[in-house]
Amino acid sequence: MGDNNILRVGTRKSELAMVQTNWVVNQLKSLNKSLEVEIVQMATIGDKILDKSLSKTGEKSLFTKELEDALIANQVDLVVNSLKDMPSTLPPNLTISAVSRREDPRDAVIMHPDNVGKRLEDLPPGSIVGTSSLRRVAQLKKLFPDLKFKSIRGNLNTRLRKLDDASNFSAIILAVAGVKRMGWNARISYTLTTDECLYAIGQGALGIETRADDMKSIKLVSQLHDKDTVIRTVAERAFLKTLGGGCSVPQAVHSWIIEDELYMRGAVFNLDGSKSLYETMQTSLFVNEDDKKLMEPVDLDSCCEFASITTSHKFINPMLLKASGHLGRDLALLLLQRGATAILDEAREQNLLRVDDVV
Repeated sequence: MGDNNILRVGTRKSELAMVQTNWVVNQLKSLNKSLEVEIVQMATIGDKILDKSLSKTGEKSLFTKELEDALIANQVDLVVNSLKDMPSTLPPNLTISAVSRREDPRDAVIMHPDNVGKRLEDLPPGSIVGTSSLRRVAQLKKLFPDLKFKSIRGNLNTRLRKLDDASNFSAIILAVAGVKRMGWNARISYTLTTDECLYAIGQGALGIETRADDMKSIKLVSQLHDKDTVIRTVAERAFLKTLGGGCSVPQAVHSWIIEDELYMRGAVFNLDGSKSLYETMQTSLFVNEDDKKLMEPVDLDSCCEFASITTSHKFINPMLLKASGHLGRDLALLLLQRGATAILDEAREQNLLRVDDVV
């Protein structure tokens, strides 16, 4: 921690980022009554570049780089990120030390005030739907070929204002989690099912990042670990890492746990969704938590499929993490064997050639 034993927490400046960070801080304070916290706000590359779609920036770590630089420079002790914004490979000596309980990871349709009560299928042909996600466009374009999709940038407040104050958009698509965290549940017209639209890797979860050698901070934030969320997102991030994709290509997941089984559906698409591959796999999560042998140290830090969540095994049975990481990796390998590389390469080429249309 910094001077005077104060925990320094880095965050983006947006209202949603502050809501998320304040939630984490309040949770930590409720568990540690004497904890003192200083919140350090920063602007990231993704916050500054608003005249082009995210997939066209050519940058990695769009919403995390400045935060991670401050962490590396020991200017802050931890940073709070939306897990979906975190690349599958972190800078050296940084780690995701906690993943908090996940909010609904699905996508929400927010209708223009003139279209309240309607669904996407009710909109006239040619209606414009705003979203900054190639993943959403690839899936929804196939379902609604008569609709047009246009990139919309800015924080949630800005996007809602762009929807409400003009007639450019008939609807926009946002993550349910962000809308709910802002307290805007009433603006959700309806939620897309996972049959309609698989969600982004890590969507709805918060990743708390620290230096990997800062055991004081790691132990502190590990209190926020949600076991099921960690298991699911380890699988999802292993899927992402194995595919080698990012925001420039459409890929999506749906993970769920039933009793002692972890299920995961993953998919890749070209930009208009005319080409796609889907696969579903499952693995057992059954381990005897009383068997001390299972809790012996496991070298997960060096296993790429665990996708930089390198401290979870100090607090969660490492065999659970191994099973989930292998599931994500194996699902991605199956898609690659079936031709995912060609689809992703086509998507990258299409993305480079398409005209960037941002509002």
